[in-house]
Amino acid sequence: MRKRSNKRSSTPLRVIPIGGLNEIGKNITVLEYKDDILIIDCGMSFPEDEMYGIDIVIPDFSYLVKNKAKIKGIILTHGHEDHIGAIPYFLKQINAPIYGTRLTLGLVENKLKEHGIRAKMNTVAHGDKVQLGVFTAEAIRSTHSVADSICWCIETPAGRVFHTGDFKVDYTPIGGAPMDFARLAELGSKGVQLMLCDSTNATRPGYSMSEQTVGITLENIFRNSETRIIIATFSSNVHRVQRIIDNAVKVGRKVAISGRSMVNVVNISMELGYLKVPANVLVDINKTKNIPDKELVIITTGSQGEPMSALSRMASADHKAITIKKGDKVILSSSPVPGNEKTVSNVVNKLFEKGADVIYSDIADIHVSGHACEEELKLMHSLIRPKFFMPVHGEYRHLKRHAQIAESLGKDPSDIFILENGNVLNLTSNSAEITNEEVPAQAIYVDGLGVGDVGNIVLRDRKLLSESGLIIVVAAINRSSGTICSGPDIISRGFVYVRENENLIDQARKLVTKTLERCCEENIKDWNALKGAVRDDLRGFIYKKTKRSPVILPIFLEV
Repeated sequence: MRKRSNKRSSTPLRVIPIGGLNEIGKNITVLEYKDDILIIDCGMSFPEDEMYGIDIVIPDFSYLVKNKAKIKGIILTHGHEDHIGAIPYFLKQINAPIYGTRLTLGLVENKLKEHGIRAKMNTVAHGDKVQLGVFTAEAIRSTHSVADSICWCIETPAGRVFHTGDFKVDYTPIGGAPMDFARLAELGSKGVQLMLCDSTNATRPGYSMSEQTVGITLENIFRNSETRIIIATFSSNVHRVQRIIDNAVKVGRKVAISGRSMVNVVNISMELGYLKVPANVLVDINKTKNIPDKELVIITTGSQGEPMSALSRMASADHKAITIKKGDKVILSSSPVPGNEKTVSNVVNKLFEKGADVIYSDIADIHVSGHACEEELKLMHSLIRPKFFMPVHGEYRHLKRHAQIAESLGKDPSDIFILENGNVLNLTSNSAEITNEEVPAQAIYVDGLGVGDVGNIVLRDRKLLSESGLIIVVAAINRSSGTICSGPDIISRGFVYVRENENLIDQARKLVTKTLERCCEENIKDWNALKGAVRDDLRGFIYKKTKRSPVILPIFLEV
């Protein structure tokens, strides 16, 4: 959906998504006008199954590094990893002030401490306005699955740009007021030039359920249980943690916290007043053995089956303080993120094998989404009534469906813009168009301390190694005389077990010997040509014998 306007402003506002489109996670959007840049969110995503060894994935900051003198600041919508997780990596390259609500900045500060980084952080409250160059950004109260979420309305020379952030319409949120509908309607009446809106649940009809629903289900489970209760949920879902603690207090249970991120978030939330815990309710996870099972609740990380999470370690009998035993009631208070279904299923199976009674979202209302479903999106569109619309935060099917929802409300398809990461949308007071310009927006892989040093070629090699293994060919060659001094020796890793396949290895060794002798006779002394010949001949032989294609690594020593 592209619109080409005949009327052109000499200086349009450039809207550049660097992440968050055609994917879930890695959210970051850039607004650029002349010499001013404003950044909305700076998130990360988790690696997909084929990204072997990768820890996290972050946006490509190269365009921002190139234009760092223009950057006025980063404004944050909320404290989830897919919106704040890449900030430490950003700050290592660019020094810029950060603006967000108290809890959001508390979560950011904790991340920065882990990286040994300091930043200029500025706290905003609902209704506050921040002047950043030519941009005036207003924070507006929203509701999501983490406390202190906001949406932003940004006054720009091209008109108002409204960014919903992640949101749901919850009229009865836990520990706070609902979304500021009055202010949203007021902005809609004044006129909004462009709306960027969360599309995660655009394919789901109806409404998302209130967080209160989960509280009722949990209360029933707590009242009817005489065994130890272990609940896994997202550490950032402070509202959910509050409901768990409230229900534990109602039935006279102590609460223990397990998992580093859960401990960090609970401590920050208590310190900032977002989590209210009565005295003597929390107990150290290492001191729970003396507490009767019917008097204990354990809140833990691992609802997504992460291999190193506390719940996964419990399921694998690897946890230092907690051993799963028959009768334990284990609750997974979340839904699997797309792609995590198998890992979650593996953890659930292990828990069942150990005799636990496992409750998950398929069989009880123990999780509600933090994202707006179709009818809630319609409400947002009806309140804001933007001139132009750009769906964000979702895979292509989510963006496309959100565009269709906007059309169903009477929006002209030519005023709807489905972009890809790296596209540039030029916005003026009376027009919008997707330009032909492309900004670098590749996924940057973080592997240990390495940032961006693992690319597609390395991942391809890792994939090949995982599928077919490795064959190393070692030989010592006198290049001047053209003779083989020793070897060739063949070493196999992840391909075949040498002792049980001596005949195959022996045939391979003879083949490599013939190849090297032929090359020496032809006076081929270039190492790369020798390696290429060995690799080609051996690859063909191995595939003919085994129908496998292992990575072949020739190593020649010059004598």
